[in-house]
Amino acid sequence: MEQMFVKLLKEIRQCRLCEPELPLGANPVIQAHPDARILIVGQAPGTRVHQTSVPWNDPSGERLRQWLQLDRETFYTPERIGIMPMGLCYPGKGHSGDLPPRKECAPQWHGRVRNALHNIQLTLLIGQYAQEYYLKDKPKTLTETVREWHRWSPDYLPLPHPSPRNTLWLRKNAWFESEVLPEIRLRIHQILSDDSV
Repeated sequence: MEQMFVKLLKEIRQCRLCEPELPLGANPVIQAHPDARILIVGQAPGTRVHQTSVPWNDPSGERLRQWLQLDRETFYTPERIGIMPMGLCYPGKGHSGDLPPRKECAPQWHGRVRNALHNIQLTLLIGQYAQEYYLKDKPKTLTETVREWHRWSPDYLPLPHPSPRNTLWLRKNAWFESEVLPEIRLRIHQILSDDSV
């Protein structure tokens, strides 16, 4: 089983499906292990993550770890936490931030990776692209989706993107940090502290 998973990760990291469209070339970034209990599905790597090949290795990642109350060691332990963006490579710059994740990526890889992660108890869906792909009958806006997070619990939890660009959203929606994050932290720490898995 583990040998097959190593082979899958190697295949993913060698993927060049979208390379002609990628301004910095292909560099698929993923963290996964068959024993992982939590899966984080984000948007796509930024330039710093592209350069380092370390997921969430930027200010957005710092805020995400603060939200989840996870130290870097736990966050970057693949046997505990898997990290798979909707687009595994940096998509390039748009008019207001990075371009959306490439649409070819998730259909190509997400099903195969998820089928190999048998211990996942919770998937965090960060941002609208992950939520649109994974959640059925979701509300039109990210705000409504995050506010109604109970609808998809305990399997999925939708979160806003922790980008510094979303600071205004966080100010306008203070309920997220006061009401939603404590519940998410509790669930995450219950899962990670359960030695029976």
